Amino acid sequence: MKTARKKSPSRWENPVKAALRRGHSVIGATITINNVEAAAQMAALGFDFLWIETEHAPVSLETVRQVVLATRGLPAVPFARVPVNALWTAKRVLDAGVLGVMFPFTSDPDLARQAVAACHYPPAGRRGSGAGLAQFRWPAPGGYYDFADENVMVIAIVEDADGLGQVEEIAATSGVDVIFIGTSDLSFSLGLRGDQSHPRLLEAVDRIVAAGRRHGKVLGRPAGGPEDVRRFEEGGFRFFQAKTELDFMVTGAAAFLDPLSRRCPPASELAI
Repeated sequence: MKTARKKSPSRWENPVKAALRRGHSVIGATITINNVEAAAQMAALGFDFLWIETEHAPVSLETVRQVVLATRGLPAVPFARVPVNALWTAKRVLDAGVLGVMFPFTSDPDLARQAVAACHYPPAGRRGSGAGLAQFRWPAPGGYYDFADENVMVIAIVEDADGLGQVEEIAATSGVDVIFIGTSDLSFSLGLRGDQSHPRLLEAVDRIVAAGRRHGKVLGRPAGGPEDVRRFEEGGFRFFQAKTELDFMVTGAAAFLDPLSRRCPPASELAI
């Protein structure tokens, strides 16, 4: 009597990485508050990933870990933007179990290489091996270390004049998956005080896009709404940071209250 052969487990791939490889766009909802319930709800709404914001928001490392656990089995996978491009900042969120790291102010090729090294184990990188918590979240049949090297994504954010001046070398860095343009900070760095439509900023964006295309990198940028996504897709972008959970709350409340003329007045009109 023949016994049924056990099927080998299918090889799992980071769905964001898989979508980009197929030429699709991906959109991440930004998480800015220490609320696991809100993050889990956002992960179930149809976004491809969560952009857990630890640079500009008071999101704690404990919350990053709880979000990683709470989103198990939900469509959106957890990524995190670290507060600074450094080995130790990436190590902490990776060991908490995120599958992508956004590195701010990647201003030169050394920082781009450092970002890659932070996300890979030796001999390819410099990530430390204490990933017990990450292994619990991602119990890969073949072992976590190879799984992580294959699935963790490296997103280098170019957002200042120094990065613009060295974007060709940054984009040429092997192991960088996405060149993300921080358009607001780039505008400030160019002396434009956040102006998103100034010709100098638009020229800078075009220069970064051209470098990314030459070196086969996925291009990313913030997108405030669906019209932005469609417009930026025409310019070659496929990796998008969407609004925060609080922004979506405000949008939803406005859609409900505006027809009733019940919307709260702007904060500037309220008593302190």
